[in-house]
Amino acid sequence: MTAQSCRVQGVFMSVSEMGAAPTVVLDAGGDSTIPIYVGLWEAISISNALNSEMLPRPITHDLIVELFRNFEIVLDSLHIDSLEEGVFYAKLLLRQGSRTEIMDCRPSDGIAIALRYRAPIMIEDTVVATAAVKKDDLPRMVDLKEYL
Repeated sequence: MTAQSCRVQGVFMSVSEMGAAPTVVLDAGGDSTIPIYVGLWEAISISNALNSEMLPRPITHDLIVELFRNFEIVLDSLHIDSLEEGVFYAKLLLRQGSRTEIMDCRPSDGIAIALRYRAPIMIEDTVVATAAVKKDDLPRMVDLKEYL
C-alpha cells in the first residue's frame, strides 16, 4: 500500500437539511477533498491546533503531545489507513530511541495530535480513491468558529 501526504484544509460544520455535523476537510490534491465527520470537542481541538490557539489549561491532545516530548517520544506521522463501512481508521507511528510502536487511534484524535506535533498526516491511496469528494460536491460548509 502507498500513502500520500495531505493537509487539513479546515474545520467546518457541514450543514444540510438533515442537520449539522462537525467536519474536518482534508486536501487530497487537485480539486478533491476528504470530509471526515468528527465529534464537536475533537473539532474544536483540531481548530485550536490549526490556529495555534492555546487554552489556559491543557486539554487532552495538548497533554499527550507534552507527554511525548517529555519522554522523548517522536511522532513520525499519522496514517489514515482504512475506511470501513463509513468509518475511518488511523495509526500513530511513534519512535523512542530505537524502539518503534504503531498505535491505533481515531483519525480525529490523531489529527489533533499530529497538528500540535507538526507531524505529517498521511492517507492511504485506497482511502483517497474511496473517500475523495470534489470540492463542489461537498454540502454547505460553515467555518466552525463562525457556526459556534
